Amino acid sequence: MACNVAQADAVASLRAFVKDVQTGRGEFTQTVTSPDGKKSRKSKGSLEFQRPNRFRFAYTTPTEQLIVGDGKQVWLHDVDLNQVTVRPMSESIGATPAALLAGGALDKDFTLRNVPALSSSAATAASMPLQATSWEWVEALPRHKEGQFQSVRVGFRKGQLAALEILDSFGQRSRLEFAQFESKVTLPATRFQFTPPAGADVLKQP
Repeated sequence: MACNVAQADAVASLRAFVKDVQTGRGEFTQTVTSPDGKKSRKSKGSLEFQRPNRFRFAYTTPTEQLIVGDGKQVWLHDVDLNQVTVRPMSESIGATPAALLAGGALDKDFTLRNVPALSSSAATAASMPLQATSWEWVEALPRHKEGQFQSVRVGFRKGQLAALEILDSFGQRSRLEFAQFESKVTLPATRFQFTPPAGADVLKQP
């Protein structure tokens, strides 16, 4: 019975997060694992978001990359290539991991289900801290199957966002583990604005 209560709390934590947390920021470590599990690569960066539909992912290592959602468009800046890709927000966010954090209608875009902590590959992975097995996990399945990912698992620890685990349509798994996550912070509007740098190659996608 206690297990069922714990699982129920996981969906409740996600719903409360989406309803109550209008802004947030934190550092993250991302691990991307190949479908066969034999290859992985790590990157680090920071995340900021403000509802509705404003977010900023800034990767710092091993390469610099910036992804900014300004409410209307999503900008991706590859610093090394000095290349910018921009597409309409409506075509980019929808039922995506960013929508879970920055906005979107949970029940319209996703089917939610509770995941026992020990069944989560994120929790059982050797690299995860032992206490991760006591985290609450929710799986969000996109209602529209033609997207770029199969599922997202969201991990909470004591009601705070702790991890995202994304399984894409090719079977590749990306796990973001958050540190120093702060919610309900004041973020300047300029954090969610982007102007292509001089000389950048700008590619517009429909």
